Amino acid sequence: MVNTKVRETAFPGPAHGNIEGNADGNADGNADKNVDRDVDGNPADANPADGNLTVGGISARLLAARVGSTPFFAYDRERITRRVADVRAALPRDVELSYAVKANPMPAVLHHMAALVDGFDVASGGELRHALDTQVPPERVSFAGPGKTTAELTQAVAAGVTVELESRNELARVREVAERLGLRARVALRVNPDFTVKGAGMRLGGGAQQFGVDAERVPEVLAELTAAGLDFLGFHVFAGSQNLRADSVCEAQRRTVELALRLADAAPGPLRYLNLGGGFGIPYAPRDRPLDLAEVGENLAELMATRVRPRLPGARVVIELGRYLVGEAGVYVTRVIDRKESRGTTFLVVDGGLHHQLAASGNFGQVIRRNYPLAVADRAAADPGAAPETVTVVGCLCTPLDLLGDRVDLPRAEIGDLIAIFQAGAYGLTASPTAFLGHPAPVEVLV
Repeated sequence: MVNTKVRETAFPGPAHGNIEGNADGNADGNADKNVDRDVDGNPADANPADGNLTVGGISARLLAARVGSTPFFAYDRERITRRVADVRAALPRDVELSYAVKANPMPAVLHHMAALVDGFDVASGGELRHALDTQVPPERVSFAGPGKTTAELTQAVAAGVTVELESRNELARVREVAERLGLRARVALRVNPDFTVKGAGMRLGGGAQQFGVDAERVPEVLAELTAAGLDFLGFHVFAGSQNLRADSVCEAQRRTVELALRLADAAPGPLRYLNLGGGFGIPYAPRDRPLDLAEVGENLAELMATRVRPRLPGARVVIELGRYLVGEAGVYVTRVIDRKESRGTTFLVVDGGLHHQLAASGNFGQVIRRNYPLAVADRAAADPGAAPETVTVVGCLCTPLDLLGDRVDLPRAEIGDLIAIFQAGAYGLTASPTAFLGHPAPVEVLV
């Protein structure tokens, strides 16, 4: 996807930060239509001062004025901080936390995150440059993904980051780059596991995959790696993403650990690095239940004590999370520019759309389209006794795919009102076709 240059701003954060709204203000309490909840899954409160939804303690209307235009993405720094703290509290102390930059690579977010996590995982040369601009040291940056170019491999080897090898051909190219630079490349081997994960929204391992080396072929690749003289650190296994089932995440962790221990027997030396992936999901629809983080943490603690540390006493064990850390901390705010009736349906036409927030339109891998939670941002505290109206919220693009809210119950919205789409902190702007039809790029702000 082609992305135009995005303007971005980091505002000083307030003493407290919240994405707040009023679930009752959506409709008649019918949460099956759409729901506004905070990142912890609890109904949020409208700002008592003026009834506006707030982000980072700033009302959406005031924030729109500060930004200068709509649409825009706003990310709540305090919510990010709290989510990282929650994850750290649940995970064993000897498990490191890495942020998957692909989820949200906004530089201001990365600089904030750099002080909170142990490392970054990147998937392109561009993400690598942003990661190296932060305080995270290169040796705590991993570079994964198929199809790395020779230029990107050169960047990575020169910087001293860990290149996670996805194929035998990539191994050969890394060796050539390292010889040309006169450096010993730091590498890990990404493994395509011999199992699949139940409950994952997107499978990244098991079966035939473009990701990683098939588990059964790892021993022969390790032999080639040893002969190449590369600095082998360990393994990376990422079986699936967007999983809300704790039992499934726990099973994936158990099977990943057993696979890594089995493959370690063929390694040229003791494993110093084991990336267990992540895949923790966030709720997007009312029927979604938040992941039981405590259950996942308890399972991992048992695995570390009984299986990992007895065999790999010196290895850095990493959990890699992206969406789970930032997804619920973001909101996409867009303005109603038209209101029209068509054969019994009321349409709210907004100045944003799928070119900024593709996932909310249902066109980013969803099998069944579901509405993201949304609200009229400056009517968040509407009288719960007032009759709502059923509307369809559409973007400004000339395609029927530009659908942001299908038959949702909202307080009556007029031209000029703000619509907020929640769960917009991950895979939003940079996962969307911003160049489509030549509309301006939105602003991103961290508040």
